[in-house]
This record gives sequence, structure tokens and C-alpha cells, in this order.
Amino acid sequence: MQRISARNARFQVWQACLTNRTKRQRAGEFLVQGVRPISLGVDNGWPVRTVITDASRPLSRWAQELLQRLPRVERVAMAPELLAELGEKDETAPEMIAVLELPPDDLERIEVGPEFLGVVFDRPTGPGNIGSIIRSADAFGARGVIVTGHAADVYDPKAVRATTGSLFAVPAVRVPSHREVLDWVRRSAIPIVVVGTDEHGSVDVFDFDFTQPALVLIGNETSGLSAAWKEAADQLVRIPITGSASSLNAANAATAVLYEVSRQRSPSSKTR
Repeated sequence: MQRISARNARFQVWQACLTNRTKRQRAGEFLVQGVRPISLGVDNGWPVRTVITDASRPLSRWAQELLQRLPRVERVAMAPELLAELGEKDETAPEMIAVLELPPDDLERIEVGPEFLGVVFDRPTGPGNIGSIIRSADAFGARGVIVTGHAADVYDPKAVRATTGSLFAVPAVRVPSHREVLDWVRRSAIPIVVVGTDEHGSVDVFDFDFTQPALVLIGNETSGLSAAWKEAADQLVRIPITGSASSLNAANAATAVLYEVSRQRSPSSKTR
């Protein structure tokens, strides 16, 4: 087992992975913090490159059992003050941080079937919103999340934390533009309806038939869906709101639509 007690080259690479998207891509890895996310990453078979533990304290039963499942994975014992920096904690070091391999940005990672539900988040600026949408997608049965355009990064630590581990259960794929997604939709053996969310949509979300295979489009937090996505959508739906609020946060809007899809597809709704 390697020990790290100073800010050597390896520490600096991992530190850069927290803040620099380009360096994450170059290294081909990202850092995962927290018991639940690390456990779900391992449970779902994500490749673990390195496990970093606190050199100053004994391992908990959880950590011992996890390491037993990863006998061939590199293990590093790190000084607690350095581990606290990688854990983005002011004082207390986490027990463990896992360094996971970045998966390919391949739309074929997303499984399409008769009850397909997917989410596109167009040009998001906030990594926390990406994470929240991935979490909601997992909660309401989506098969994948696609991030299009110039956007915040799915593997930003804020996004990874906000998923609370759902990143490892729901494929999240980054693509340059709407074109790659539409080509993928056209190639699908199962017809997929493309549904955009927009405050000026012509149909209320609960009046649209979401029991068919669907790809739900969520727009940028400030400007909404791009003109290209609006044109590509088969239907634009709106979420009726009341009160003084003029609109919903992107993650909240996605959650409301995903809940409605789940409601329509539930066995109780189908029997009515």
C-alpha cells in the first residue's frame, strides 16, 4: 500500500480532478466522496482505479468489507489533512475517497425498450442541477440522462454529490449538440416521442400521453430550450403553476414532469 503525506504529483493530479474538467478528461478519472455513492459505484460495477483512505485511523466495518470486494484495486493511505482537501472538507477528513474511471460518452450505454423514458438537459450551467436531475431520473424510472451542448460537467464533484449515488445507476452521457441525440433517436428500433418543456408549451403536462416511449427535454436554467431543440421536439408541454413564481428551477421542472410520467405509467393509472 502506498502512503502519501505530502502534496506530491499524484495528489496534485487528484486535486486538479476536483476543479478542472480538462484534467479530469486527460486523466480519465474522477473522485467520488461519501459512503453511499462509493458503495453504489462498486455495486453497479464501475471500474475503481484507486481507493484512498485516512492513514491516521482504523477502517470501519463498511470500509473493510468494501476493500475485500476490491482485492486488486490500488490502495493509498493518505495524511488526514490532505484527504480532507480531496474530500473538500474544512477540517474533518472522510474515511475514504474512491477514484473511478470515466465511462465513455456513448449513447448506446442507454437502453431503449418499450417503456423507455430518457431525459435531455440542454446546456446546463449548474452542476448541482445536473446531479439533481440524475437523482430524479433514477427515482422515477428513466433509463438515462443526456447532457447536450456547452455545459457544466456531469463529473464535477458538485454534480456527483448531488446525485447521491444515482449517477452509478442511471447512465449519464455528454454529447456536443442535439444532432447526435436526434440521430440516435432515429436509429432506435422503437419509436420515441421527443417532448420539450416550455412555459409557452401548447399542452399541459398532465394532458400529454406519456405512456409511450419518451425523451423529455429540459432547457438551460436561464434561457430554456434552444431554438434547435424546440424545433426538433414533437410536442412542447407546459407545467401549470400558480402563485407569484414566474417559473420553476430546471431541476424542479424535470422532477415535476418525471413524476407525471411515472404517475401515468403506474399500474393504478392504467386500470382506470
